[in-house]
Amino acid sequence: MAQSADDELANLRAQRMAQIQAQLEEQAAAQADAEIEKETQQAAMAELDSAMKRILTPDARSRLASLNLVNPELTTRVKTHLATLSNENRIATPVNDMQLKRILGGLSEGRRETSIRRI
Repeated sequence: MAQSADDELANLRAQRMAQIQAQLEEQAAAQADAEIEKETQQAAMAELDSAMKRILTPDARSRLASLNLVNPELTTRVKTHLATLSNENRIATPVNDMQLKRILGGLSEGRRETSIRRI
């Protein structure tokens, strides 16, 4: 009887060790996938940034950098849009600050114009 209890306990320990090992392997795989995705995103952003250096004038790049502090999502959309237009030769480069303002206005049409009226 003592032998069967020891065997049962050993089996339970072996099962638990197998479960823990499987969990560790899953976590390691998930972490590796996340790191690969992060590196891919960083490479894509670096590519967009280098494209902006040849597409935009220094003033326009400065405006885009300021916008990135406030709205990074919009900045990424603008960069992607500009890179696409440049690759398709649908925009004259370099894009100056006024042209960038028009592009920003076109991409953020959903925003309402606010005005302050004094009564």
